[in-house]
Amino acid sequence: MEVIIAGAGIAGLSLALSLHQAGIAARVYEQVPAIRPLGVGINVQPHAVRELFELGLADRLEEIGVRTREVAYFSKKGGLIWSEPRGMYAGYNWPQFSVHRGKLQMILYEAVRERLGASAVTGGTSVTGFHQDGKTVTVRLRGPDGIERSDEADFLIAADGIHSAVRKQLFPNEGPPRWGGAVLWRGTTVAKPYLTGATMAMAGHEWQKFVTYPISKTDPETGEALINWIGELKYEPGSGWNREDWNRKGDFADFMPAFEDWRFDWLDCPALMRAGGECFEYPMVDRDPLERWTSGRVTLLGDAGHPMYPIGSNGASQAIMDARVLTRAFIDHGMTTEALEAYEAERRPATTRIVEANRGNGPDQVMQVVEERCGGVFDDIAQVLSREELEQTAAGYKKIAGFDVDTLNSRPSIVPGKQSIPA
Repeated sequence: MEVIIAGAGIAGLSLALSLHQAGIAARVYEQVPAIRPLGVGINVQPHAVRELFELGLADRLEEIGVRTREVAYFSKKGGLIWSEPRGMYAGYNWPQFSVHRGKLQMILYEAVRERLGASAVTGGTSVTGFHQDGKTVTVRLRGPDGIERSDEADFLIAADGIHSAVRKQLFPNEGPPRWGGAVLWRGTTVAKPYLTGATMAMAGHEWQKFVTYPISKTDPETGEALINWIGELKYEPGSGWNREDWNRKGDFADFMPAFEDWRFDWLDCPALMRAGGECFEYPMVDRDPLERWTSGRVTLLGDAGHPMYPIGSNGASQAIMDARVLTRAFIDHGMTTEALEAYEAERRPATTRIVEANRGNGPDQVMQVVEERCGGVFDDIAQVLSREELEQTAAGYKKIAGFDVDTLNSRPSIVPGKQSIPA
């Protein structure tokens, strides 16, 4: 029995490693000719870190990532609204990591090549569609020379992102991704870390936000680290900004004027952004949740199934969880269509709740509430927002996203096998 995976991103590579761990053969097709460590920073939450550790990647994650100590929310004036410890500092058995997305993809890719073989990932080859006869799936492919060919397997798992060709075949009338009005300008800067040195900080409100966190360890000689930053502005959805190109170079003139006075006692935001030298522009898009992911021997995984706003640091983490749950479904139900249905029954409702929560601003909503109540200016946050409101917001989102500390620490492994829990 073999599985074809469309896409060698974090989702597809996590699935390939998980299937291999379960003794299931897999091969991956990726449209990019050569995988390179592109992108900027992301966070991997403890529930997903646990899965990567159980795949034997603990040491590699430690090499490339920063163990996030805390998340902190600030008003547009830099006043502290709320902070809480993260990962093992919050009582989890696993850390939260802030990492460079491309470096995470590369350690997954290297592990796939080591364990599945150098030919397990075929680059420069797009999955353009499929046909199935009830027993196998014939996958249509397009190579770098434009020549069409096909391959056959027992299952096709589409991990080919928000513009998934497989999803388009299943839902030909869906249309383009949905833009909610926000645009992100993202970049990285080598600078000295702020606050704890491993803080994920967010300042502002729903219509203007600044997010930053270190994604490399501090250099012992310079005291500097690679700092990820995001400047976000929100427009009315009908304003026509949505220039959807994930590799578009950004123009500082489009957003910097709005952040010129965001100089706090703990960080000079405009100085940090300018020092990066360049940025990329990302329209914040998602898609409406689907009524189904699975058709016979084909199903969706990661952003192909549930693209979501990058709120709550959940996209990569949920893709990893998809991979693990699908692998367990194959273990529990055998290499059958029932396995795909069991996977969907668990993951589709769970990710739908996250997509909807992120559209409601997720845990970042505390900043908007402060903006509405006091314009971001306060002497005592307790007079603006009660401790109970803050705690309820944080705890509620963790339960929705699946990383409530007690639940995660007490549940058994998703995929049976060797566990690796750090001291």
